[in-house]
Amino acid sequence: QVQLVESGGGLVQAGGSLRLSCAASGRTFSSYVMGWFRQAPGKEREFVAGITKTGGVKKYADSVKGRFPISRDNAKNTLYLQMSSLKPEDTAVYYCAASPPETIVVPTSATAYDYWGQGTQVTVSS
Repeated sequence: QVQLVESGGGLVQAGGSLRLSCAASGRTFSSYVMGWFRQAPGKEREFVAGITKTGGVKKYADSVKGRFPISRDNAKNTLYLQMSSLKPEDTAVYYCAASPPETIVVPTSATAYDYWGQGTQVTVSS
């Protein structure tokens, strides 16, 4: 089992940047394919980005491709999401998630992830 804690959210103007972090504890972090999701008020939780165990493969939602690179540091047990060129429509609670250890590819469905952090709020003002 793994415990996840996000940080780095906040209020930023459109066009600005934020870096989200997700600190993992418990079972070996490198055992998990990891993902970032977000949920805006009144909307379903949606996939943002995901990364394989070694970081060799990354997958992105079309809405963030080229703006939100995902990365991980397995030595530090930390997942990152570097957010730039932020838009008001990026406003949401952002969650990191870990898939079961047997997962190899990056799932885009929230149901494929077993472990979730508590979320961090990102608000982008226009």
